[in-house]
Amino acid sequence: MKELPEEIKVTYILALIIMMSFVGFIIMIVLMYNRKQLLYLKEKQLKESEYQNQLLQKELEKQKLIEKERERISHDMHDDLGAGISALKLQAEFLKQRAEDEELKNDIEELLKTSEEMNLSMREMLWSLNSGNDTLGSFIDYAKLYAQNFLKKTTIQLMIEEQNVVPDNVISTEQRRNLFLCLKEALNNAYKHSRSSQIKVLFAQKDNDFIMKVSDNGIGINNRNPEGNGLRNMKRRMQEQNGKCEIQIENGTHLFFRIII
Repeated sequence: MKELPEEIKVTYILALIIMMSFVGFIIMIVLMYNRKQLLYLKEKQLKESEYQNQLLQKELEKQKLIEKERERISHDMHDDLGAGISALKLQAEFLKQRAEDEELKNDIEELLKTSEEMNLSMREMLWSLNSGNDTLGSFIDYAKLYAQNFLKKTTIQLMIEEQNVVPDNVISTEQRRNLFLCLKEALNNAYKHSRSSQIKVLFAQKDNDFIMKVSDNGIGINNRNPEGNGLRNMKRRMQEQNGKCEIQIENGTHLFFRIII
């Protein structure tokens, strides 16, 4: 085989070197571009992270101010309204002892009942305002106490059960308040309309799902008016907390309240 002339060999080698150099240059440019892009992305992520941290810090400061204001309102209500209601009850008791007219005594008794209802409402508001109660354990303890006091003067048997509840899990103030108002409405409906002899309240947790179930063994709800008896309000309250309120009518009435904690 005939060898290529020396000049062609040199030209071929030079062309090969130039081509390899060009390829190397392109590779270097691509690597430098990628490095710059990577540095740019890291710098952008760092700035976004710093911005998010600033927003989080502002939100934490805002929450602290809100909690501080809640505590101030709570203390003011306890000191001012609480003292005022207690003084009102004391004065009414004094007047009742001095009254001789039966009609006047009955009026004073109604005044005492109203003041007691005001006192209970104030306690509920104080409990709702106290951020120290923002746990499942605190909510369940208060719900149990309310249910027991609500039904203690009736013939209805109350059963309370807990399943897999983690007491220290945090629940927001709004979730806690709306769940409690739903419990009040459910118990009131069962007492007034169900003609039941037994009410069962179940608190259950599965991962981040929390369920409160209120059941009675009464006559059930009128199917022609399923949204009556406060059900519309209870469903609205749960929807506002991204939760659900469901009803099942079978051997009584069963109300399910579900939220994500």
